[in-house]
Amino acid sequence: MSIIFEQVAIDCTNAVELAGFWAGVLNTKVDADGNEFFATVNKGGEGLALMFIQVPEPKTAKNRLHLDFGTADWAAEVDRIVGLGAKRVDEHNEYGTHWITLADPEGNVFDLAELH
Repeated sequence: MSIIFEQVAIDCTNAVELAGFWAGVLNTKVDADGNEFFATVNKGGEGLALMFIQVPEPKTAKNRLHLDFGTADWAAEVDRIVGLGAKRVDEHNEYGTHWITLADPEGNVFDLAELH
């Protein structure tokens, strides 16, 4: 028997709100039946699926795991994602790659690399 990758689960204070932000980032919609306690984006679709689960405790430290994305239209995508509610955290140009670290509306960090 083999293991398959189902989705990335993200703890949050309001599942459908944070799922809405990520649906905007990924140019898709929140899956049907999303609510403040549980919501998914792209479940059963092509590519990465995200699951959001409401938890009582707030985020208190830096993520030990984060999502990495890449795009050829880097500047426009950074502006678009910031317009959705992300915050700029830091920008890097290391290891032959240019990327920005952003934080979603609940403070979870993720990176967007410039693809050539």
